[in-house]
Amino acid sequence: MAQKPSIPKGTRDFTPAEMARRNYIFDTIREVFRLYGFQQIETPAMENLSTLMGKYGEEGDKLLFKILNSGDFLRGVDPKLIEDGDCLRLAAQLCEKGLRYDLTVPFARFVVMHRNDLQFPFKRFQIQPVWRADRPQKGRYREFYQCDADVVGSDSLLNEIELLQMVDEVFSRLGVRITIKLNNRKVLAGIAELIGAPDKIVDITVAIDKIDKIGLEKVQEELAERGISPEAIEKITPIITLSGSNDERLTRLAELLADSETGVKGIEELRTVMDGTEALGLRADLELDVSLARGLNYYTGTIIEVKARDVEIGSITGGGRYDNLTGVFGLPGVSGVGISFGADRIYDVLNTLDLYPAEIQGAAKIMFTNFGPAEATASLRIIKQLREAGIAAEIFPDSAKMKKQMGRADALGIPYVGIIGETELADGTVTLKDMTTGEQTSLTPEALIARLS
Repeated sequence: MAQKPSIPKGTRDFTPAEMARRNYIFDTIREVFRLYGFQQIETPAMENLSTLMGKYGEEGDKLLFKILNSGDFLRGVDPKLIEDGDCLRLAAQLCEKGLRYDLTVPFARFVVMHRNDLQFPFKRFQIQPVWRADRPQKGRYREFYQCDADVVGSDSLLNEIELLQMVDEVFSRLGVRITIKLNNRKVLAGIAELIGAPDKIVDITVAIDKIDKIGLEKVQEELAERGISPEAIEKITPIITLSGSNDERLTRLAELLADSETGVKGIEELRTVMDGTEALGLRADLELDVSLARGLNYYTGTIIEVKARDVEIGSITGGGRYDNLTGVFGLPGVSGVGISFGADRIYDVLNTLDLYPAEIQGAAKIMFTNFGPAEATASLRIIKQLREAGIAAEIFPDSAKMKKQMGRADALGIPYVGIIGETELADGTVTLKDMTTGEQTSLTPEALIARLS
């Protein structure tokens, strides 16, 4: 007996009905992106590993899917690396390419390669899949879509304010209640300066970014494991557990980081972004979260993370400012800021809360029955007119019993059935059946188009 086929863990198939729902999400996000003046690009699924490695921190590098070189991939490989099981160095010799981990680093590479053709500030959006060799669990997949919007070539904090407005607009349209969490990488750098360990900022941010997942005590243990002294951990703890209103947190933070020029700058930027956002009005909750780091080395200013308020799931949108990312590709001094919508997690949230509009469907709006060659020909003429009017229509391909044809329309959720029999042929009409109410109406082709439009 043949083995039942399967797909890799952390990946999914999507049925037509599921794709209709996913496209509703993509279309909503795409429409808002365009509303704010962003232009679409695409980049390859695989990039050179030299492009990807070292951009996501130590933990991110481990999650890169690497692609074996084609042909004799062992040729030229040091046998001692195989014998010693030195996986990291071995992978560097076996693999020249990898699947993209996110859309931001490939975008930075794109900007550098095409800089002479771009008008700065350049506002781009990109909706494509990414891959991470992560452990699959609820809300975490190995293959998933990101929907990114970035602005490069501008230092203005107005960009952050506009991005937060976009986030608010997208989730308002989707009907999802959210909390937008904000921090600033300069504040985190100020904390590292405060405890006398500026060289430990990566260790600090990787650890405290996990506070929501593992709790304060575990974060303190990890900080100790990463070489942070007990005295330093004691200084960090009240900062990453600040409470009160956003204004109270900012005031307290300004007092704690008063001696750090970098930290003070970060607080000023946070105030500008938060005040500007709230002045425009926001339906979402906005919260300063000093523990927020997102664990990525390339952020240099604002850090953004979005959580759904009514579903227990990880971040559904994230982003921030990355002033020096293009510098590693030979183009220093180009500032950038962006956000990324996690379409797959948003899909799970909408499924959990059942927030899809009732009219979403993957099938045609009307299916015509088929009672023979003459009736089918008449139906096809009308179907052509319907399609020209932008109405999705189809015909049952075989002359079959009415029950079978109606059964298909019902199973696919097609809301209307068009019936042309002997009477309709003679009259030049169509009998339209509403599959929800069962009501039947005789209409001319022109009236049918008007009704379905």
